[in-house]
Amino acid sequence: MEQTSESTTGLLNKFITILPETFTTHSQLIIVCLLLFIAILLFSFSKLRMDIIAVLIITAIMMTGILTPAEALSGFSDPNIVLIALLFIIGEGLVRTGISYQISEYILRVAGNNEIRIIILIMLGVALLGSVMSSTGVVAIFIPVVMSIVARSGIHVKRLMMPLCIAGLISGMMTLVATAPNLVVNSELEKIQPSGFSFFDITPIGISILIIGIIYCIVSRNWLVSTSQVERDNRIQHRRKMTDLIREYKLAGRAHRAAIKPNSAFIGRTIDSLHLRSQHGVNVIGIERWRRFRKVMIPVNGTTEFRENDVLLIDFSHAEINIHQFLDVNGLEPKILRGEYFSEQAKEVGMAEVVLLPDSTLLGKTLKEVEFRSKYFLTVIGIRRNHEVLETDLFDEKLTMGDTLLVCGDWRSIQKLQTKTNDFVLLNFPAEIDEVAPASTQAIPALLSLAIMIGLMVSGIVPNVVAALIACLLMGATRCIDMQSAYRSIHWPSLILIIGMMPFAVALNKTGGIGLASEWLKTHLYSFGPHIVLTFVFLLCSTIGLFISNTATAILVAPVAINIALDFGYSPYPFAMTVAIATSASFITPVSSPVKTMIVAPGGYSFSDFVKIGVPLTILVLIADILLVPLFFPFN
Repeated sequence: MEQTSESTTGLLNKFITILPETFTTHSQLIIVCLLLFIAILLFSFSKLRMDIIAVLIITAIMMTGILTPAEALSGFSDPNIVLIALLFIIGEGLVRTGISYQISEYILRVAGNNEIRIIILIMLGVALLGSVMSSTGVVAIFIPVVMSIVARSGIHVKRLMMPLCIAGLISGMMTLVATAPNLVVNSELEKIQPSGFSFFDITPIGISILIIGIIYCIVSRNWLVSTSQVERDNRIQHRRKMTDLIREYKLAGRAHRAAIKPNSAFIGRTIDSLHLRSQHGVNVIGIERWRRFRKVMIPVNGTTEFRENDVLLIDFSHAEINIHQFLDVNGLEPKILRGEYFSEQAKEVGMAEVVLLPDSTLLGKTLKEVEFRSKYFLTVIGIRRNHEVLETDLFDEKLTMGDTLLVCGDWRSIQKLQTKTNDFVLLNFPAEIDEVAPASTQAIPALLSLAIMIGLMVSGIVPNVVAALIACLLMGATRCIDMQSAYRSIHWPSLILIIGMMPFAVALNKTGGIGLASEWLKTHLYSFGPHIVLTFVFLLCSTIGLFISNTATAILVAPVAINIALDFGYSPYPFAMTVAIATSASFITPVSSPVKTMIVAPGGYSFSDFVKIGVPLTILVLIADILLVPLFFPFN
């Protein structure tokens, strides 16, 4: 009995002796895991902004001494961070030139308002483009496209932004150059197998997973937002459109279109010289004119000169003449004016309401006396006084305090009214302002800049960040974007979030966490078959990839997976391919990939939204990987 007691005491003393040594050896790893756990909790509760949490994590890691300030802040100098910022700018250039709007218009034209067809087209387009360029860049390009579709279709943003994100991630499985982790894995494989992977080796598996992803997004689109919530949010977020203003100001049926014939007396004359408004009560609102092989709407004032083939938009509401006779006498040919005319012209012609202030210099004067159109390059097409719309001749109506004027003209002139703070208060813009392309004439240079960037990325002549920088400089040089809009386009919280989580990869490697995981796998998986080993490799990538970038995950796991395969006598190809697939299948959290962090703000997602959608999809991709990879890359 005493011997047993002494033995027990000896074991206890040995355990007590070893415990401090073990804790000392792995204390830094324990601290890193604890910080990771705290980050998970903070992200889950959604009480703080994600970028703030990321800054707190950086600070905590530096205070522990595990990482030096240079190591913890290394993300600020990471080329991928600069690349993401540049891609935000390129996306803004595509918005300003109207390209993203044209893409959304094409998708809506093909799909109508059918949500399923829209999801399919978005995901196919993202996957196709993402197969030859950075998935981050593709998502940056498509975010404004999706926002435009949401604004025009009434579909809730959460139902479309998540499929965009999922397609962006899956696009990394389309070709070898589709995403950086693929190149990292291939580089590691080439160290022992000179042939490596070919350009399209991953494509059959990627296409299969894309089909799974599309079906899954269609099935799960109601998981994040219910139909009742969609209707409620649409009511809350409703913004008046120009059609609403036309109805409220009783403008329907008042406007006409007429083309100037070759023999017209209008040719070469100005609006003021023809005295159209003062003598005939005719108000020219705008002129459609051919410029650079396309018809555009130009603003008008008293000095605007008419040209042959111009199409005039005319308000006859206060004209005391026979309209058809007036058109015939002046050599004008009537044109069809459809009800949706103003919506179709929304990129160039806008409307807005302005309220006169008590000290306005316009009070007590008529529009004719203040020469409103010549001074502001805008036409007043409606006046509301005491909640009633005036139906008298607006040109001779004396303006009073509190009058609300409905002005029509080009968007730039409307926006300039915001600087006239002594005379006006500019009310909210109609929803069509979101579709305005201030650099629409530069669409071709923008497309060329984008094509050059894609070509450079595919060829590998220069690094991706240099290719994106060249594209940004070209867009700036061709006036597709200016400096102010470029800086404004960068979503800084997303960048800070990525930068804040990058030190975890360094910390886990520095404290031996990755090495321990590798040793554990080698020790415990030897007796299992290759499919189980492949499953563990996928799960290892998924676990590590929860909170660090997919590129960092590939760097850490690829050598571990390949070494395990060689130690067990398996071919390294299926294990390397599984790492490539698994790093692109990081759906569960929004912080490990810029593709996901970029859609958090515009999509209005929480941390739990990604968990809800990501966990089932990750399981589906895991099953697909285990079934498909051995078919294309046998274990022996």
